Amino acid sequence: MSVDVGERLRHVRTLHGLSQRNLAKRAGVTNSTISLIESNQMNPSVGALKRILDGVPIGLSEFFALAPERPRRVFYAAGELTEIGKGAISYRQVGDSLFGRALQILKERYEPGADTGRVPLAHDGEEGGIVLSGRLEVTVDDERRILGPGDAYYFESRRPHRFRCVGGAPCEIISACTPPTF
Repeated sequence: MSVDVGERLRHVRTLHGLSQRNLAKRAGVTNSTISLIESNQMNPSVGALKRILDGVPIGLSEFFALAPERPRRVFYAAGELTEIGKGAISYRQVGDSLFGRALQILKERYEPGADTGRVPLAHDGEEGGIVLSGRLEVTVDDERRILGPGDAYYFESRRPHRFRCVGGAPCEIISACTPPTF
């Protein structure tokens, strides 16, 4: 059985109320290092992981002894979704932790012109979504499409991808990603 170090680190970090930036500062590493580990794009050495965990603080043995608790909660009111990215793009997640979960569900809101960035995203898994309102430009590899209300996308997340709100109105979508790697 392999241990998902990234998911476990994200769980420990959020459990202690730390942002990626706070933990990076405490551990003396860059924000991107924490982000890459949490998205399983970087596998830290034991020494590097220990330095990061010292920033929490939590020991290696306690870190690896954590067992995911299966969420027992079934229903979430609109106001109970967890904001995990605020700014021009809002990501509101169902549930406060992904630890032990196989699926991530988000309600996303893109302000006019909001973009996930010039550098395309790529990570393990699959993702899909349905546009509720507004217009969303989705680029996957060299394919680009503008989607409107009721339109959907679904692709392997390893394919480089990017999202951008086009038009003068905000865009809202419901998306899902498995495994939860966002």
